[in-house]
Amino acid sequence: MYKARAATIKAAPQRTCAACRQVKAKREMVRLVRTATGEVEIDIAGKKDGRGTYLCRDRACWDKALKSQQLEHALKGKIDSDNLARLGEAGEKLLKELNGG
Repeated sequence: MYKARAATIKAAPQRTCAACRQVKAKREMVRLVRTATGEVEIDIAGKKDGRGTYLCRDRACWDKALKSQQLEHALKGKIDSDNLARLGEAGEKLLKELNGG
């Protein structure tokens, strides 16, 4: 009458880095979001509305993404130089915090 249910293990969500294209667990990545106003921001909680993409917690990935047009392609919109500069500064601070120094 009763069917035995096998214990299911829920897989962790996976995301692809916009710079290096490696697939990692969502918790190991940093989300960037393009808001309705067109600004690109770091989304720590992962809850902001807008088009999102992910980057590794690696400085090389951030440098590559900010210097090439990979973020513009992933977020489907232009990013002005001021916004890129702010992202670079904020990303540097965040990476220091996340990577322990």
